Amino acid sequence: MDILISGGSGFLGSAFSKEIVQRYQNKNKQISMTWLTRDKTQQHPTDVNMLTYDELAKTEQSFDVIMNLAGAGIADARWSDERKEALLASRVKPTESILAFIARTHVKPKLMVSGSAIGWYGTQGDKPLTESSSYETDFSHKLCEEWEQLAIKATDYGVPVAIVRTGVVMHPSGGMIAKLLLPFKLGVGGQLGDGKQIMSWISREDWVGAAIFIIEKHLDEGAQRQVMPNNELKTNSDTPAVVYNLTAPNPVTNHAFTKAMGAWLHRMTIFTLPEFLLKLMFGEMSTLLIDGQKVLPEALQKAGYEFKQTTFTQALTEQK
Repeated sequence: MDILISGGSGFLGSAFSKEIVQRYQNKNKQISMTWLTRDKTQQHPTDVNMLTYDELAKTEQSFDVIMNLAGAGIADARWSDERKEALLASRVKPTESILAFIARTHVKPKLMVSGSAIGWYGTQGDKPLTESSSYETDFSHKLCEEWEQLAIKATDYGVPVAIVRTGVVMHPSGGMIAKLLLPFKLGVGGQLGDGKQIMSWISREDWVGAAIFIIEKHLDEGAQRQVMPNNELKTNSDTPAVVYNLTAPNPVTNHAFTKAMGAWLHRMTIFTLPEFLLKLMFGEMSTLLIDGQKVLPEALQKAGYEFKQTTFTQALTEQK
């Protein structure tokens, strides 16, 4: 299997690359991993190839699967107008380059897996949301929708697309947990607002496992139609596009999250950041902290994926 991945050096892409290469090597199966990059000199594993966007525009190489994960972190900076434009551009430009490659290559990929986020659903409180649910319009929805609709254009060229709407990814060594370690270790970590807002999360190990599961299911032609329970998306062709929520089956409240973090680190969690202060500190972006989403992985579970970490405490203590 030949895989091309944008965002390969990121928190998710690097873990995915390492795991799938290791799995296939352990089974004595052929696999080639190529990272799409703007800087070919960036540090990378020795078993990973590097391809620049300029080279992508000219290469005659073919790939079985394309993983489209490039995109700036939505919670990395306050949402100014300039930041919003940068968030969109960081997703659109790599996707456009990949689509241009797909359009001209003679041997089409068998599948494109394209990133998105549960922000697509907008703010809907504690209402259970599955792949067939509707949305509320806000900036997060608009950002995800534009990215998704662009990626789905790969179906115009006969390439099936699987959109993965990702929740908050948890791993002790990175992501959100890494950003929170210091305040919690200092004993000043605490509840946000009233703590009732729902957090839809997934362990990084399960995110990687689910991504590999989706790829292998979709490449199995006999199973292809069976892994589309109420998660098909509208396309302009007969080529399918589907969506999966990559979230754990047991979302937690911010209060429960805070207590679990405190117990894991053996620290008190008596502080609370009030809602008005969060809005003052983060502006519009505070919606990510204040307003919850209860997003469930219905399609993934119906397709047969079995989660390794179903509770938040497991995500903190059991991951490799």
